[in-house]
Amino acid sequence: MASGTGPVDEKLSEVAGLFGRPMVLKVGFLSGATYPDGTPVPLVAAANEFGNPSNNQPPRPFFRNAIANHENEWSEVAGKLAEGGRVDTETLLGLLGEKIKIDIQEEIRTLLEPPLSPSTIKRKGFSKPLIDTSHMLNSVDYEISEGE
Repeated sequence: MASGTGPVDEKLSEVAGLFGRPMVLKVGFLSGATYPDGTPVPLVAAANEFGNPSNNQPPRPFFRNAIANHENEWSEVAGKLAEGGRVDTETLLGLLGEKIKIDIQEEIRTLLEPPLSPSTIKRKGFSKPLIDTSHMLNSVDYEISEGE
């Protein structure tokens, strides 16, 4: 869902030359992730992240919160793993991908604002935003592929 040129990207670019072939790490809601009814998980995640005014749904920025709250930490993890060539690129990206995945899931679990509407709480039976069946939460994933 997100890409950029923040500290994590800078740190990974800095150490990329140390490891041979270029690799790409994607973390979030990957292509092909769907709900049982066929609804794409990235579509639901984007509606939650940015809101859906036509459905009276406010933004609940869990993904942007994860980046804001952990980006520097991710950069430090990448740097420490890369120091001295202790791990190969794929291992480094796998460990970093798992860390980012867990941090995104934690933001989904802990986000409380804005609160759900009374009608949504009544329908769901509880007041926790972003959690209904936990399908979106469990769909956060990462993949590593060959770079260009």
